Amino acid sequence: MQTSAAALDLAHTRPRPVHWLATAAAMAAVVAAAGLLQPEAATASQTAVGAAAGPVEAAAAPAPDASGAVYPLDCHGQKPAVVEQGSGDLDGDGRPETVAVVRCVSGIGTPPSGVFVLTGPSSRVVATLVDPADGAGVTDFAVRGGAVRATLLGYSSPDVPRCCPDRREMVKWQWRGGKFARTVLPDARSM
Repeated sequence: MQTSAAALDLAHTRPRPVHWLATAAAMAAVVAAAGLLQPEAATASQTAVGAAAGPVEAAAAPAPDASGAVYPLDCHGQKPAVVEQGSGDLDGDGRPETVAVVRCVSGIGTPPSGVFVLTGPSSRVVATLVDPADGAGVTDFAVRGGAVRATLLGYSSPDVPRCCPDRREMVKWQWRGGKFARTVLPDARSM
């Protein structure tokens, strides 16, 4: 019996185990190559053009988390307490900073506060506006319009009882010349 030419042409249509193995190996090679040959990460950002302000970031970066920061305070093994906080773009770079009023937790009295500026996703302290070693309390704290405002309460001498500060100073910090410049404001109550 002779095999016709048509029958010989159709011999490849009968799959055998070796055909399945060859197909599976080829597919595995394609998938592996696709996994190894990835495009570079995209670095462009979307921007939208504001009416009068120029380019504006499409998605604003989140402000640093004040509760996750490590502050330069010695609270005798306890974590410092964030009493107040506010966020805003203080240095004009388009990313918000967080300003935190922080102090050690005390069973009695009000320990001195520190005011710290945080930046980046790691909530890194980049500036100290009020050092707790100065012994000041902080009230009327606000972050608005690229400025930090607060009222600092202090003591004129060691003889003044720590319950009753006798010095009051209204201050404002703004980013100027690569650093935070402090300005003393007139006290509205004394005018």
